[in-house]
Amino acid sequence: MRETPTWRIPIGVLGLLFALCAYGLLIAKYLSPVIGSWHVLLQTPVYLALGIVWILPLKRFLIWMETGRWG
Repeated sequence: MRETPTWRIPIGVLGLLFALCAYGLLIAKYLSPVIGSWHVLLQTPVYLALGIVWILPLKRFLIWMETGRWG
């Protein structure tokens, strides 16, 4: 268990916030005009998948924040 603070946690939180904002802006700018013209029943699973896909690299990122290793 870690007893001393580390720089990786605040930097990691800021990096995660920046990455999620950038991901959201990219989706909104480039995919929203295309997906927005689809029927709502087709839009829903696409936006659900896009909302979940950012979680995939999160485990390794959180491990790095805690331990300093990527795996």
